[in-house]
Amino acid sequence: MPHRTELYEDAPSACWPIVYSPDYNITFMGLEKLHPFDAGKWGKVINFLKVVICCGYNHGNSTSCLSSQFRCSAKSVETSTNPDRRNNNGGGFHHCSSDKGGGFCAYADITLAVKFLFERVQGVSKATIIDLDAHQGNGHERDFMDDHRVYIMDVYNRYIYPGDGFAKRAIKRKVELEWGTEDTEYLQKVHTHVEGALNEVKPDVIVYNAGTDILDGDPLGGLAISPQGIVKRDEVVFKAARSRRIPILMVTSGGYQKRTARIIADSILNLHNLGLIDKELAISGAGNPKVEQMIRDSAKDLTNLSLQ
Repeated sequence: MPHRTELYEDAPSACWPIVYSPDYNITFMGLEKLHPFDAGKWGKVINFLKVVICCGYNHGNSTSCLSSQFRCSAKSVETSTNPDRRNNNGGGFHHCSSDKGGGFCAYADITLAVKFLFERVQGVSKATIIDLDAHQGNGHERDFMDDHRVYIMDVYNRYIYPGDGFAKRAIKRKVELEWGTEDTEYLQKVHTHVEGALNEVKPDVIVYNAGTDILDGDPLGGLAISPQGIVKRDEVVFKAARSRRIPILMVTSGGYQKRTARIIADSILNLHNLGLIDKELAISGAGNPKVEQMIRDSAKDLTNLSLQ
């Protein structure tokens, strides 16, 4: 049964639905720079957003637009009649299971989020995990192997880490990609299978693992998706959730190039502009030419991508 907790709280209406803390950014006497993962990318995403949002909306006010705390609101996912859309600007440690870490992942945040919702939020009894990181999400798959409340869709490069055959048994909708898969094929498959997954089972909540290691040139992902393709991918998932009025939590997961931070920020701006993460804020910003122009510049090539 739901009970009082300090693990989450309602975000103020003036804030975008983004959860972030400076503590997300990992430092260790400079040694983090030697690691292939950009441990400071989450702060870079927020800084990109502050430039656009705060200069456009509040002319330099860097505190009133973005939520800068660990706590996020789960209250509005208590019922699917009031769908909520959240972006945790971090997380997505999908190789970690409840009993061990792996693949740069130290704790099982996806598993924890889903179990928290099941146990403490009334009305959440079914969840769908849509994992679109370039790597198989074997951590949460192992955790929910025999849990019929959780539907897992996983789209990944079939040839790279972790290649966990046991964990694949938990995947309800498995899409294995070839080396160098590009935008057109990728977006068609994502669109087809996201629609198929949500038509097959309508969950009470979606956890979307939005890794950017699918980006062309990523040293670990092995795929060839453009920045515009990543933005379009996120749009496809959020539109599918919005059309069905299903709450969605997005975590940002892998991505091993410095430019991924800007792509994540561009995607959040695009989702906002389309009214997919906060309709009221999207409408209120529609008359701001600075914000509109920045969003247009970020997404100018999206119209060249087709799902047909």
